[in-house]
Amino acid sequence: MKNRKLILQIAAVFIGTIVGAGLASGQEITQFFTVYGGMSMWGILLCFIIYLTIGKIVINISLHFKISSYKELIEIVSKGFLGKFIDISTGFFLISSSAIILAGSGSLLKEYFHCSRWIGIILMALISLYVLLRDTKGLIEINSFIVPSLISIILISFALYIIFWKNNINLTKLLTIPSKNNFYVLYYINKFKLNFLGPYIILISSLLYAGFNTLSCSGVLVPLSEEIKDKKSLITGVFLGALGLTVLTLIMNFLLLINQPYIYKYDIPMLYIVNRFGKLIQIMLLCVIWLEMFSTEVSDIYSLGKTMEKSLNIKYKLSVIIIILIAVPISQIGFVSLISILYPLYGAISFIFMVQCIIFYLKRKKELE
Repeated sequence: MKNRKLILQIAAVFIGTIVGAGLASGQEITQFFTVYGGMSMWGILLCFIIYLTIGKIVINISLHFKISSYKELIEIVSKGFLGKFIDISTGFFLISSSAIILAGSGSLLKEYFHCSRWIGIILMALISLYVLLRDTKGLIEINSFIVPSLISIILISFALYIIFWKNNINLTKLLTIPSKNNFYVLYYINKFKLNFLGPYIILISSLLYAGFNTLSCSGVLVPLSEEIKDKKSLITGVFLGALGLTVLTLIMNFLLLINQPYIYKYDIPMLYIVNRFGKLIQIMLLCVIWLEMFSTEVSDIYSLGKTMEKSLNIKYKLSVIIIILIAVPISQIGFVSLISILYPLYGAISFIFMVQCIIFYLKRKKELE
């Protein structure tokens, strides 16, 4: 029973690390999947395979080399200038991701309660600081509560939609919805006249999305591997986490697809979708989205804080305070702008590292297994 509990906790941490401001609100799924129509479902399934593959590789490398931070992982897998560039980029992204979540918290409370964005930003920063000062124990505790809450509310929303609006759902039509040519990755392909990449758009978008998620998640999987040291439990936990995350993403993408084009008018498109189910469901989703933002905020800062403690010899608690102080002013750029600019760029860098991890693992498979 203790081992099962540990596996579920690992799965919850995996999901909680990836499900942040972008995914829980529906904005991230909209930008990387929904805008590409029916074929977006295949892209989400591809991400599931990538999560499993890279998760297992990271755990094996972490346990074999006894490392405790993503910086050490990068130093082992990616040598020379490229490794240093990826390391710096990852640190920058984790700070930026923290800022995105602070901005998301501000947008969420402003959109629903019509209050100042600063209230949401400061509230998120202070509560995150409190939990982060509890170290790894705090990370596991919050995800063990928050992740089941998110899964429950998304499943309830999905069930209500199927029950009350089933006559409006046409699966054949849903799977043949075309891409929106003016959105994100397609926009850059058209701008730089890379039209030959058009047929592979969902593959490119999925690789970018899975790339930044797996490298970000590695920042938590590495220190967890050092503390838990049970390979079977870690890999099983990642499998359950990846499966749960994929099912959750498929459901949310389905709801977003059938609510086009209205979802593009909102920073928090999932709030628009559940609006028809009454105030109770909307408030429940609002709370869960905020808690999921909080979960990833803690995971990102925890990951970077552990690395700063190891590489810069700055105490973990002081590192956490410094990161939050840097993230707050960056959050003023805005929620949607940060996601649409930073995520694709970091996704490209993360994809390179992802390929390096696979090559490194294949070369030393017997040693690492």
